[in-house]
Amino acid sequence: MNLSFKTALSGAALLFTAALVTPVQAEETSATLSQIEQSGTLRVGMSTFAPWAMRDKQGALIGFEIDVARRLATDNGWQVEFVPTAWDGIIPSLLAKKYDVIIGGLTITPEREKSVRFTQAYSHSGVQLAASSTIAKEKKTVADFNQRGVILAVRRGASPVQVAKEHFPKATLRQFDDESQVFQEVLNGRAHGALSSSPKPEQEALRHPDALFMPFAEPLAQGDEGFALRKGDDALAEEFNEWIAARQADGWLKARHDYWFKSLAWEAQVANP
Repeated sequence: MNLSFKTALSGAALLFTAALVTPVQAEETSATLSQIEQSGTLRVGMSTFAPWAMRDKQGALIGFEIDVARRLATDNGWQVEFVPTAWDGIIPSLLAKKYDVIIGGLTITPEREKSVRFTQAYSHSGVQLAASSTIAKEKKTVADFNQRGVILAVRRGASPVQVAKEHFPKATLRQFDDESQVFQEVLNGRAHGALSSSPKPEQEALRHPDALFMPFAEPLAQGDEGFALRKGDDALAEEFNEWIAARQADGWLKARHDYWFKSLAWEAQVANP
């Protein structure tokens, strides 16, 4: 078989394969987006922790992530349905198709990228530690907290768990499903410190200046948060990326982030911030 004929045959085979595969891939890629367009509703998985998402005094959801999801839906002409989910089950529930997207302060990590398709980052946070002014008042360094007998509280399934394991392998971790329990453990004197995504540690230290202090000037870890979708939802991810870029360009995302993360103006809306 001469080279020109072989090349022509290979090209024809590639075209034939593309004709068979591309429509299937396109259908898979746009399936979730088509479903959202047909139903007119974006189903959002989230978990409550201040100021990302929480309940106001009337029981309605408020917070940075709630603002983001509502604006995203409104800009696309959709309704939004929030699906509150335990944090340690938030990715499995996405994969089980209980909702279309996670908008819940989910940090982009290589491990999570094995399971989900992230959008570009829409917010940035770090992990900090708030310490007990009573039982940890002499501790000022990472080495001080990386000791046997030190107890640290973290939220189960959240990224601060891994940060705690990396920085404080000798300490004992106590894990809770609710963020408020994490800090209550320290306030009650049963843990030396609590690790959480900023600004929770900083805000709790401001609320309880006699009980909590910030031993570290810099975050223990910094991260980027993205919307999480199922693998293959590339068309939806690209649409969300365009929205994120537009809201970054017009300053809306920064303004909402500053309101929820750099002030306590919202506290009057909630019974237990």
